Amino acid sequence: MSVKYYDDNASKFKESTQDANMEEMIQRFLFYLPKDAKILDAGSGIGRDTKRFIELGYHVEAFDASIEMVKISSEYTGIQTRYLTFEQLDYEDEFDGIWACASLLHVSKDDMEEVFSRLHLALRPNGILYASFKLRDIDFEKDGRSFTCYSESSFREFNERIKRFEILDLNVTTDVRVGRDDEYWLNVILRKRGELIE
Repeated sequence: MSVKYYDDNASKFKESTQDANMEEMIQRFLFYLPKDAKILDAGSGIGRDTKRFIELGYHVEAFDASIEMVKISSEYTGIQTRYLTFEQLDYEDEFDGIWACASLLHVSKDDMEEVFSRLHLALRPNGILYASFKLRDIDFEKDGRSFTCYSESSFREFNERIKRFEILDLNVTTDVRVGRDDEYWLNVILRKRGELIE
């Protein structure tokens, strides 16, 4: 459902997101990564953050579930963005960091645990995952998109249940897009656990 929205509104989405300033969260994320880190931009959209990581000198790969986003991102960043969903994620022990900015929120709660397992597998030992979700208690649909939401407490409960990541940073920010400062986001930075705790 959500993918069709991005395919149908690619140009409009590019206009509304390309100038969004994610620098604060990018720097919080990079704080935990080695200088020569390999980063996966997971659900890269137009490639805005992919391009920023490349500019900063990191090794970057990217994927998106929308074929139109893949086309825009590949052209905008100069690297080939993969056409892939979170549920198809097939990497193993490959990345120091995974950046999932406003993308995992389109994964249903029923599939979230499996997707986090795939993200865990894709990361190298002690790898870092950044993810952001709309800060709400109840999931919702809008304009043909489905949004999976978390509060601080419900995300902590989810993370404790799956036992795959340690929470390093959890904070709330306002939306950085123009005219959206009444919307709030939950930002989480997680470190991959080694042996899963039973």
